[in-house]
Amino acid sequence: MFQTKIEIPVSDIKISFKDHIMTLGSCFAENIGRKMEDVYFDTDINPFGVLFNPVSIKNSIELLLQKKTFTIDDIFEYKSLWQSFSHSSLFTDTTSEGCITKINYRLNSASEFLLNTKVILITFGTAWVFEEKKSGRVVSNCHKLPASEFIRRRLTVNEIVDDYKILIQKLQAIFPDLQIVFSVSPIRHWKDGAHENNISKSTLLLAIDELQKENEKVHYFPAYEIQMDELRDYRFYAADMLHPSDVAIDYIWKRFSDTYFTSQTVELKKRLEQLNADLSHRPIHPDSAEYKSFLKNATMRKEELTAEYPFLLNRI
Repeated sequence: MFQTKIEIPVSDIKISFKDHIMTLGSCFAENIGRKMEDVYFDTDINPFGVLFNPVSIKNSIELLLQKKTFTIDDIFEYKSLWQSFSHSSLFTDTTSEGCITKINYRLNSASEFLLNTKVILITFGTAWVFEEKKSGRVVSNCHKLPASEFIRRRLTVNEIVDDYKILIQKLQAIFPDLQIVFSVSPIRHWKDGAHENNISKSTLLLAIDELQKENEKVHYFPAYEIQMDELRDYRFYAADMLHPSDVAIDYIWKRFSDTYFTSQTVELKKRLEQLNADLSHRPIHPDSAEYKSFLKNATMRKEELTAEYPFLLNRI
């Protein structure tokens, strides 16, 4: 076998379809969240959009705990677009009202979702941050403002650890049973160069290691190691040779499932994956007898699944 297998210890966390799962962070958090959503897990994926650095992710969770309501004082206009330094460009709008409405709708729904969340999946992408010179705060997105308005620097391990110790204490005081799974994004930030990318990723790994040692409800999933060491061949990369390919994402998703899902969850996941593929099928001849029979069969399996698992009723 021409492969270096990453061994993942058996996890104490067992995720089922009845659990609420929130994912926050980089594109990898988005990928795993979408995989869970595709098979009808109850998930909330990146309520602030894709976030890359630990400080922005921490600040976002703080806003959820505060149930913050954004006003016009919390956003800004640049080149006729209204935006938030706490959010990705998904929330940008041509009017302040539109921007605030998008932000508060997602923030409110995510704050409510967090109340029943069993597991938060947090994926760090980079240790590099941009601090706005005027306010001194770390921004989640520069929104193409001039580079002269920001200071770019790399976080230290201690900064990340100190921030997250406080955050985890807050979360566990409110949600005693909450489990937190950290990962480091396997997507390399190549514009910094190979060496700087490795220093950044190492900073994130060291910080997570410290947090995991101090809290039994903090865990680590080795997505970064799987991509770097187990999936070395370039067929596991997208065209830019930096992002994981769909094949790689599917493989890491399987390793994630094997690590955290019960055997019953894995079995149900397989059935729901097939159902989702069938329901998503786009036929060449939608009026054909064959397709009508195919669709009838898929609908019957959907009804069987929702009868067997009533909690799926509002998800499929």
